[in-house]
Amino acid sequence: MSKSITSWVILFVCNLIWSFHFTCIKLTQDQVGPYFTVWAPMVLATLFLIPFVIKDFKKGNRKLKDYLIFIQLAALGAFPSQVFMTYGTQYSLASNAAILVLALPVVTAVFAFLILKEKMNRARWISFAIAIIGVVLCSTDDLKKMDFSSQYAWGNILIIIAIAGNGYYNVGCKQISGKFTEMEMVFYTYLFLVIFLAPLVAYYEPEMFSRIPDYTTQTWIGMIALTLFHNFLSMLLFFKALKNLDATQVALSNYLITLMGLPIAAFILGETLKTQAIIGGVLVLASTLILTIVDNKAQQKNLTKVNSETI
Repeated sequence: MSKSITSWVILFVCNLIWSFHFTCIKLTQDQVGPYFTVWAPMVLATLFLIPFVIKDFKKGNRKLKDYLIFIQLAALGAFPSQVFMTYGTQYSLASNAAILVLALPVVTAVFAFLILKEKMNRARWISFAIAIIGVVLCSTDDLKKMDFSSQYAWGNILIIIAIAGNGYYNVGCKQISGKFTEMEMVFYTYLFLVIFLAPLVAYYEPEMFSRIPDYTTQTWIGMIALTLFHNFLSMLLFFKALKNLDATQVALSNYLITLMGLPIAAFILGETLKTQAIIGGVLVLASTLILTIVDNKAQQKNLTKVNSETI
C-alpha cells in the first residue's frame, strides 16, 4: 500500500474520532467549564507524550529558537481553534456552528495558497464541489434552523475566528512537518497551549479541581475520550498523514466529519437518517475517493514530469 493511500486511511480514522468531539463536550458541560475542558485533557496528553519526545529531542540536536515556532502556532492557531470554538458554540446555536465550520476547508486552502503556494487543480475543484453539495444535503435541517441574528453575532464571530485559527494551524504544521516528528508537533503545541490556558483556568474556573471527585460516569467518559482519543491519538495520526499529503487535501477531508456524524447521531441520539442525508453522505465519500485516487495520480504525474525535466 502506497504512503498516500495509507495516509488517507489514517486521515479517515482521524475524522471519525473528530466527529465525536462535540458529543464529548456535551457529556462534560454540566460539570466542567470550557477552559478546563480544553486544558485538563491537554495536560494529560502532554504528560503521555514526554517519554517519546525525550528520545526525539536527544536525536534532534536543535536549539531553543527552533521551538519558538510553536509559540506562534499555539497562540494564533491552536488557542483560538480550541477555546473560541468552545465559547462560540455556547453563545451561538449548534446549527450555526455546523454551517460555519463548513468554511474550514476553504479557509485552509487559502492559507495553503498564501503560505505553501499550493494550488487547487481540477480534481480538487471537482472534489470540493461534490463535497459542498453532499454536506448541504446532510445539513438540510441545520440550514433551516440556522439563525445569524444579532443575539448570536458574538458567538458566530468567535466561531469564525476559531475556524481561521484552525486553518492557519494546519498549514503552519504542514510547513514544519519535515523538521519535527508527529509527537514533537503535538507535544510542543500542547505544552505552550497548556501554559497559555493555565492562568485562565486558575482565574475563571478555580473550582474545577474540587469538582473532580463528584464527576458522574458521563463526565468521566467525556473527559477520558477527549484525552485519549481527541487530544492524543487523533493528533498523532493527523500529523502522520499531514507529512504525506497537501494541506488542501487534508482540509477537504474534513467534510468526512459530517458524513460520519450522521450515523453517530442516529446510533447515540436516536436521530433518523433522512434520504437526502444518506445521498449527501455518499457524495461526501465520493469526493474523498476523488481526492484519494484521481488527485494522487495527478500529483504523481506532475512529480514524474518535474523529475524528468530535472534530469
